Amino acid sequence: MSVVFALATPPAKSAICVFRVTGEGCHKALKEIFSRNSFVPNRFYVGSLRYNKRTLDRVGLVVFKGPKSYTGEDSFEVHAHGGLAVMSDIVDLFNGLGFDEAAPGEFTKRAFLNNKITLNEAEAISDLIESTDSRGVVLSNNVLFGGLSEKVSSFAKAIDNIRVRVEGEIDFSDEGNDYFDDGLVKDLGLLITDFDLFVGACVSKTHSGEKNNIVLVGPVNSGKSSTFNRLLGFERSIVSKKPGTTRDMIDSELFYESKSFNVVDTAGVRKTFDSIEKKGIDFSFSEINNSDLVLGVFEGGDVESVGFFKKICDKNKKRFVAVQNKIDINKPNKKIFDCCVSAKTGEGFDVLMRIIDESFKTGAKREDYKFLVKNRHEKLFKLVVKDLKKAIKRLNANSSLELVAEDLKNARSHLDEVVGIKFSDSLLGDIFESFCIGK
Repeated sequence: MSVVFALATPPAKSAICVFRVTGEGCHKALKEIFSRNSFVPNRFYVGSLRYNKRTLDRVGLVVFKGPKSYTGEDSFEVHAHGGLAVMSDIVDLFNGLGFDEAAPGEFTKRAFLNNKITLNEAEAISDLIESTDSRGVVLSNNVLFGGLSEKVSSFAKAIDNIRVRVEGEIDFSDEGNDYFDDGLVKDLGLLITDFDLFVGACVSKTHSGEKNNIVLVGPVNSGKSSTFNRLLGFERSIVSKKPGTTRDMIDSELFYESKSFNVVDTAGVRKTFDSIEKKGIDFSFSEINNSDLVLGVFEGGDVESVGFFKKICDKNKKRFVAVQNKIDINKPNKKIFDCCVSAKTGEGFDVLMRIIDESFKTGAKREDYKFLVKNRHEKLFKLVVKDLKKAIKRLNANSSLELVAEDLKNARSHLDEVVGIKFSDSLLGDIFESFCIGK
C-alpha cells in the first residue's frame, strides 16, 4: 500500500494541528525533512520541519514502527502550530514527497486489514467519535475494547462445538451405529437462550435514544432567536425587533451535562404575503417532525399560540415544552407555561436546561444495554437466531443431520461477518466512507 497522509485535527486556526502519515517507506522521508537522522519509536522529538531548503515550522514528531502502530505499518505524526498557512505548507510538503492524501477512514481501514482490530471494533471508533453523551461513549468503548468481539467469538466456538458433535453423529450413522448424542437438543436450546440474552444487550444508534434534536418554535418577536443565543452562550442568530427577521433555519450544537443537543431556531409564525418568509414558516412546521423536543417560546399573554403549537405537537406525537420569555418585563405565568425565562437577563435558563435534560431521560433505559452496534450487526444477529432455531427444529423433527450441520455452518458464517473474518470490498467502502479524514 502507498504512503498516505491526512490532517487529523480540524482544518481551522488553532494552537496545534496534527498530521498523520502511514505506509511502507514513510520513515525514509524523515531524513530529508526533519532536523534529525535517527529516531527511537514512540518518543516525542522537537525539531525543524524543512522543505526546499526552507524551514516550515518548529514541530513535534512521534515515530511509530510497524507492526506496533495504529495501522500496523510504519507511521509518524507531525504536531505543528495550527496556522492555516502552516497547514497548507505541510500539505505541499507531503504532496512533494509523493505521498497520497488519505481517504476517509483509511488509517482505521488499514488497521483492520493488518489485523490490528476487528471490523466491529473499527466501526466502534466511528461511533465513539460521534457519541453525543457519556453513555454513548461507554457503549462504544465496550465494543472498541474487544467486549463485543469476545462475546461473538465465544458464540462462534459454541456453535463449532455443537456442529462437531452433529457431524460426529453423521459419521456414526454412516458406520451403522445407533449412538445418538441426547444432549444436542438441550445444549442447542441453551445456546439460543444465551444468544437471545446477548442480542438483548445490544442496541443500534437507530434505537438507542441518542437523537437529541431540539427545535424552537413560536410566533414572531417572541424572543426565539434571543432564547436560542442564550442557550448556546453566544450570538448565533440575528436578533431584531423587526418581525420576520429569522427566515432560514439556523442550527447549532449545545453541550450540557456530558450530553450534546442539536438546537434549531426557526422562523416566527404569522400571516404573511412575503413568499420568502412564508417558505421559512413552512420549514418551521416541517422541522417539528424532525425533532425530539419542541420548545415553544411565547410572551406571557399569548395563550392562544401556546394551544396552537401544543396541538401540532400532540398530533405529531412530539414532546412539547411551553416557555414564557421576557419575564424581565412581564409577570411569570406558571399556570400556563412549563418554564418562565428572560433571554435578556438569563433568568430561568438553569431551570430550562434541567427540563431539557430531563426530557431526554424518559426514553429507552439505555443503562440496560452493553454494546452499541450497527444496523448490519442487528441484521446478522437475526440471521444467526433464525439458523439456530431452524437447526433445533430439525433435530426435534428427526430431520437430516446434514441439514442441521448446514444451518449451524450458516449461523457461524454470519458471526464471521460481524467481526470481519468474511467481508466484501463494497462493505468496507460503505463502512469507512462515513469516517472522518485522518481516522
